[in-house]
Amino acid sequence: MNSFATRTLPTDPTVTAPDGSDVRVLLALRGGGMAHFTLAPGATSMAVTHRSVEEVWYVVTGRGEMWRRQGEREEVTELFPGVCLTVPLGTHFQFRASATEPVSAVAITMPPWPGEDEAVAVEGLWAPSLARC
Repeated sequence: MNSFATRTLPTDPTVTAPDGSDVRVLLALRGGGMAHFTLAPGATSMAVTHRSVEEVWYVVTGRGEMWRRQGEREEVTELFPGVCLTVPLGTHFQFRASATEPVSAVAITMPPWPGEDEAVAVEGLWAPSLARC
């Protein structure tokens, strides 16, 4: 049996995601983990795909866009508080903040994030302003 865990949102980023976004790592259990992602105003992440994890995102503040592609299927979704979206395994994706405000989302990763080699850089829709992969 796992112990109870409680954590408040860290003030400063815990790590930088492979796509270049700021991450505040939250909690995890055997089946999944949770983190808070932020992009600064005007920033565009690197486009990536994951080797073994799927994600569910929920936008909490700001505005932006998320590009997702699965084979021939491709779409851009407007990001604003209250939008919830999925990133199924194998999806190529990239997100960007509006020019005037940051965008932040809470994401659940299933299974929990396995480490540095999980994300693979891919060609995205927009030129990234951040680099990490």
